[in-house]
Amino acid sequence: MNAVIECRPGSAAAKLTVSASEHVTAEAGAMIAMSADMTVETTTYKKGQGKARVGKALRRMFAGESFFLNHFTAGPDGGELCVATTMPGDMEAIGLTGAKLVVQAGSFVACDGGIDLDVGWQGFKSLFSGESLFWLQLSGVGTVVVNSFGAMYRVDVTDEYIVDTGHIVAFDDGLSFTVVKAAKSWASSVLGGEGLVCRFSGTGRVYCQSHNAHGFGRSLSPFLAPKKN
Repeated sequence: MNAVIECRPGSAAAKLTVSASEHVTAEAGAMIAMSADMTVETTTYKKGQGKARVGKALRRMFAGESFFLNHFTAGPDGGELCVATTMPGDMEAIGLTGAKLVVQAGSFVACDGGIDLDVGWQGFKSLFSGESLFWLQLSGVGTVVVNSFGAMYRVDVTDEYIVDTGHIVAFDDGLSFTVVKAAKSWASSVLGGEGLVCRFSGTGRVYCQSHNAHGFGRSLSPFLAPKKN
């Protein structure tokens, strides 16, 4: 699969070119357009990884992803698939060569057949940070497409680095992290609007997004009319 990101960073979409009979797994509803001879199969599990596991699909849903996955298979001449997400922002095609990538809730878009898709338990520390208990774990050899809310940028961590919990898109599984308050005191952390942050340690990559979807939602709440019966 060859991925080209277009219209970035504000309204990015990914154009995926696949070889004959190659398949791509994508989030439900991510498809914009595709070649006419490309077929689609919908399941609750990654294609080629056994029978459907409802429990894993439920955990994936709790992680902010869809319950179902779509599998697109190219025809004998190959094909093209264009994908995007509901939230406007950037996208990135990340190549994996055996290492694991942890992806935050709602940031997974698509991957090729060489990538294994699983759901990992991140512990109650992620719940305290306001994020999901389950994050996606992607591994194998191939390409993964992720999205962000706003622009996306990569940080190469060599020792320690701090990222606000709402601005994390993905990070290498080799990095460890702890959830801590942003400032020395709780008063400064809360009044300063930062709250809890993730302190990463080790060596690896962290992909960050410029905007916080939860913060954006809270800023719109006062302007939304109450629902009428």
